[in-house]
Amino acid sequence: MLHELAVENLLLIERAQLRFAAGLNVITGETGAGKTVLAHALDLLLGGRARGGIVRPGAAEAYVEGIFDLPSDVRDALGERLAADAQEVVLARRVGADGRTRAYVNGRSVPVGELREAGERLLAFYGQHEHRRLTVAAAQLTLLDELCGGEHALRLRACAEAHGQVRSLAGHLTALRETAEARERELALLEHELGEIDALELEDGEHERLLASRERLRRAEALREAAAAAEQALAADSDEAPGVLTRIAAAHAGVEALAGSDAGLDALAERLGALVIEGYDVAGELRAYGEALAAEVAAAEEGAGGTDALEAVEQRLAEIERLVRKHGGSVHGIAQHAAWGRGRRAELSGAELQLAQVGEELVRAQAQRAEHADALRRRRRASAPALAEAVRGRLASLAMADASFEVLLSEREVGPAGADAVEFRISPNPGVPAGPVREIASGGELSRIMLALNTACLGDAPRAGEPARRGSARGDARVEPAPTLAFDELDAGIGGQTARAVGAQLRQLARERQLLCITHLPQIASLAQRHFAIAKDTSATPTKTTVVELAEGEVVSELVRMLGADASDSAARRHASELRRAA
Repeated sequence: MLHELAVENLLLIERAQLRFAAGLNVITGETGAGKTVLAHALDLLLGGRARGGIVRPGAAEAYVEGIFDLPSDVRDALGERLAADAQEVVLARRVGADGRTRAYVNGRSVPVGELREAGERLLAFYGQHEHRRLTVAAAQLTLLDELCGGEHALRLRACAEAHGQVRSLAGHLTALRETAEARERELALLEHELGEIDALELEDGEHERLLASRERLRRAEALREAAAAAEQALAADSDEAPGVLTRIAAAHAGVEALAGSDAGLDALAERLGALVIEGYDVAGELRAYGEALAAEVAAAEEGAGGTDALEAVEQRLAEIERLVRKHGGSVHGIAQHAAWGRGRRAELSGAELQLAQVGEELVRAQAQRAEHADALRRRRRASAPALAEAVRGRLASLAMADASFEVLLSEREVGPAGADAVEFRISPNPGVPAGPVREIASGGELSRIMLALNTACLGDAPRAGEPARRGSARGDARVEPAPTLAFDELDAGIGGQTARAVGAQLRQLARERQLLCITHLPQIASLAQRHFAIAKDTSATPTKTTVVELAEGEVVSELVRMLGADASDSAARRHASELRRAA
């Protein structure tokens, strides 16, 4: 149960602290006093969205905190977030003036989703216009699903997952089919590009060798002439003048003749001898260089079929560099593109196989989804009569004794919740054909139907052979109904004896669960174990709302006000006292 609710700087409420009792707790007050602020506070604890402007003017933030008993399923869900000896759980929410919010569980910051998950296990909140949900087909399906048990909830989750897989696979299959033509075009392009690369037969290091060869061939004649001139200058002799090496050799012979006479001259003689040897070696290498260069040019021309050697090298380089520009700007880029292209070609070539595989997976997923949908339908068909019977019984005690209520199932296109559509049909009066609740029921009747459904789903209604446990229609693993139920003006649109009947249903439900009820009817307020009144002080700046727990004598005075009488009206006071005693 909810022990305490603390509210700070939320709209008109500057500070309020409500300590609730077991059973029925009511909150009353004049219209416009701010009762719905407390409803909004509860909604925030359940992870609801913080609407703009909810922070009290002049305050930096609003704060809401609820202290609850700690059920075993909540302890298991929160795990390490709780101390081992924790006996209660504290949910809290901060809302800054800038609209940013923070959520807390037992003082630790958590995502809003975790706060919502914990809150929904502790408190079920039925807002001021919740009965209007009955006009929405999806909500009707949800209410039926909540009767079907925890195993049904797990099946719902599995069906939703299977539906998501079907949609994903169907989208993938469509994409594969739509890209078939593009795939063929891409394959043709890849084949062309890989054919060009393979035809090039580029060898490792070939590009660098060709660049060097082109430079030599461009200056081959000059290189040969330079080598020949140098060789002739070194070694060639003529009648007019001996060559450089002949003169060095003569110089060496002259000093060598006096070898052993002086160490200094001997050293110089040795160096001259080395020059002679090195000179003849260089001259020989110059001659060999010229001959090799001539042979290279001849070989290049022969390999090119008689084409000019330089032209042949230029042509080969042009072929390489065309692919370099096309595939990454380097010779390495060509190799990389070739490797990628072969992998992509294999991938595209296997697309037909992939298409078949995805098609088979889709068939399996559709079969699995159909299996879940069939199981959901069987459970719903088994539970629908039990729900209809339970609601009819409760409507009889809510001044609708002659009303008929039916839960009709029909087939629809399969979706995440299966392939069923649910329609609640009602005939408030005998002899009148039943029609959809959204078309037939008045506002007051919707309120009573909503209460009957809540007590049927959350109370002791039959569970089609299953223990009184339920699962959330959203597919989470909730197996126990929330121990605290909050109603915001569920009594809207009713009065008189009907109001007393609604009050009796609430009192009966309060024997099993804690109830919080924001009401404007004295017939309901008189039944409360604990009564809180909310009042607005317009003399304060800004306007301020206060919430106080009423003592027994104050409860009667509040009931007089709710009866629309003056505080001095003795007849109204007697009526209020009688209402209270009858409770």
